[in-house]
Amino acid sequence: MSLLSLSNVTAFYGSAQALFDVSLDLEPGEVLALMGRNGMGKTTTIKTICRMLPVSSGSVTFADQEITHIPSHRAARLGIGLVPEGRRCFSNLTVYENLIAAARPGYWNFDQVSALFHRLYERRDQNAATLSGGEQQMLSIGRALMTNPRLLILDEATEGLAPMVRQEIWTAIATLKRETGLAILLVDKSLRELAQVADRAVILQRGATVWSGAFFDLTEEISKKFIGV
Repeated sequence: MSLLSLSNVTAFYGSAQALFDVSLDLEPGEVLALMGRNGMGKTTTIKTICRMLPVSSGSVTFADQEITHIPSHRAARLGIGLVPEGRRCFSNLTVYENLIAAARPGYWNFDQVSALFHRLYERRDQNAATLSGGEQQMLSIGRALMTNPRLLILDEATEGLAPMVRQEIWTAIATLKRETGLAILLVDKSLRELAQVADRAVILQRGATVWSGAFFDLTEEISKKFIGV
C-alpha cells in the first residue's frame, strides 16, 4: 500500500492550469525523485501534496486517508514534513527556537537533529539570520524532521550552496534513507547525487507526468529529452 498517492491531479493558478492529470505513488521508506526542467510543475505538485494549493480534480491520498481537500495544517499533522525552496527560517529566532517551534513527540528531537547536523548544535543560540545559506538549509531540514514526519519533502534543498555544504546535505539524506524508515520526496537537478539515493523517479513536463520508473532505468536519452542534461 502506497504511503502517498496522487491520481490524475489537476490544479490551477487562477484561470491558468498548472497541473494536467499528474499521478505518482510513494511507498513507505522509499526515496522518489521528482524531476523536470524549471517551471514544469514540480513545486506546484508539492503544494498540492501539502495542501497549499487547491486540487481541481483528481485525488491525493496519504497514509490511507483522502487528503485532497483538507487544510495544510492537518496534512502536516498527519505526517507530511516540508523543506521549502528558499529555506524560510524564522530569522529573528535562534536555531534552537526554530527547531522546537513546530516540534512534535517522536524519534526526532534536538539531540537527534544535532547528531545529523552538528553545526546546528554549535550555533544553537545564534539567530537564524546570522547563519550562512547552507546552515539555514540544514536548519530548515532539521525543523521539518522535528515534526516527526512519515514523509519528508525536500524542494531544491541543495540549490545555490557551496560544494562542501551540498555534499554534507547529500550525506545526511543518504543517512536518513539508510537508518530510518522515512519516505522522502526529492526535487533536485543533480543526477549524480540523486542516483546515490533515489529508488524511483517521476518526470514532469508542462505540468504533466511524462515518465516514471526505477531510477536506474532513467537513461541518458530520457534525461536529455525531458530534463535537459
